[in-house]
Amino acid sequence: MDSISYKTLSANRSTVEKQWIVVDVQGLVLGRAASRVAHILRGKHKPSFTPHVDCGDYVIVINADKIRLTGRKLQQKEYVHYTGFMGGQRFTSASKMLTEKPERMFELAVKRMLPKNRLGETVLGNLRVYAGAEHPHAAQQPIPHEIVFKPTGN
Repeated sequence: MDSISYKTLSANRSTVEKQWIVVDVQGLVLGRAASRVAHILRGKHKPSFTPHVDCGDYVIVINADKIRLTGRKLQQKEYVHYTGFMGGQRFTSASKMLTEKPERMFELAVKRMLPKNRLGETVLGNLRVYAGAEHPHAAQQPIPHEIVFKPTGN
């Protein structure tokens, strides 16, 4: 009976094993894809998940310019940016953001799903987003990961 151990293992920075994962978001809905990517970045898909440690994987997102928005969000959704000066509040529509900076649009969606503390900033550093299908991380030998959604009962 001495060989059976029921101790809970708590991961730390030296015991975490990270992988590189490629996610193709072409044709997927922005919020749903961002929530799955945030889940992987945080490490919640691993049995060794520890809430206070960066135990997630590195994620490479490709085809961010081919992401979808549902409903009328493409026309109605606005991104707000403040320059720091008086009267410096700037508004950008989702359609303009998707054509000019699709990487930034996806990064913001993921960032807002992560913790709002130092751990969230660290985890966000493990995300790489590219508008096209090419990425410069072939040397890391990333594993392709397909995001599959269950059909809704509508």
